[in-house]
Amino acid sequence: MARDALKTLFHPFDSGTLDAPGEGNRVLFLGAEAGFRLPEDFTAEIAFVQAFRPLFNHLVSTGKTVKPEADGEDYGFALILCSKHRGANEARIAEALRRTVPGSTILIAGAKEDGIEALRKRLSKLGLDCEHMPKYHGQAVWFVRPINAEAIATALAPVPGLIDGRFRTAPGMFSHAEVDGGSELLASRLPTDFDGSAADLGAGWGYLSVMLADASPRLKSVDMYEADFAALEMAKDNLGSIHPGLASHANWHDVAHEDIKAKYDLVIMNPPFHEGHAAEPGLGQAFIRRAADILKIGGSLLMVANRGLPYETTLATLFKHHGETCRNARFKVLWARK
Repeated sequence: MARDALKTLFHPFDSGTLDAPGEGNRVLFLGAEAGFRLPEDFTAEIAFVQAFRPLFNHLVSTGKTVKPEADGEDYGFALILCSKHRGANEARIAEALRRTVPGSTILIAGAKEDGIEALRKRLSKLGLDCEHMPKYHGQAVWFVRPINAEAIATALAPVPGLIDGRFRTAPGMFSHAEVDGGSELLASRLPTDFDGSAADLGAGWGYLSVMLADASPRLKSVDMYEADFAALEMAKDNLGSIHPGLASHANWHDVAHEDIKAKYDLVIMNPPFHEGHAAEPGLGQAFIRRAADILKIGGSLLMVANRGLPYETTLATLFKHHGETCRNARFKVLWARK
């Protein structure tokens, strides 16, 4: 089912407030998701962009041609669907400003929990003449691309971060400002004598893969699987610059729903456990099932989870042996052997 923000995005056209882009126009749709209905007079060509693999796959399944990154320029209109990440939203607006022609309309929509009101105020403070329309528990916000678009894009574009002097990150990625506490705990328990092939499921910007290579110098290879395209690109750069000689593949992948053919001696992971704003143990359980699928007989899983998440039953069902390595006030490190 389409989320309300997607309906909010197209409401200005449905209500007749904005004219839909017509034949011969080119529209850039950043953060595109499946489930929308175009107005009859919306006949422009649309370039769909979605960097999150599950949403990308859903959109592709509806017959759309989608890319994980925007390309091209001289677009005459831009649509932006907000996510819950402020950095990602501002990056999309900066991208739209740089890829549209002067006088183009840039239309943004988001739910209250996406911070759409704060985003509208920020755009106004940057000198953009924003109009807005509330609908479906959110807002549609739009403005005409000004002549000084590059200056505003520069102010909005996320500034890459540097963690521990060596990990590059960017706003909008998971734990972009500091190492996640769960990953840090797991890193302290990684093996120091491992010499086989490993997989990092939900690799993010590459922290655990790098830390495994740090801990086990004889590591043969590590493959990273990550659904966030931008984070995966950062992971490739981080691992490649810190351990340039290590064999590795970076896979843009929906671990919970897409098969993995390769087999590994070790799987490490700090699986996501949120879908939307609520905790969803089923997502982490899907990661555990995928780990069991790709481990060789005798292979091991090392994972970290919030203390309250009930993963032990799933481990017991899928593995010969399992247990807990350690815990602190927030997290627990679990192990299992196939």
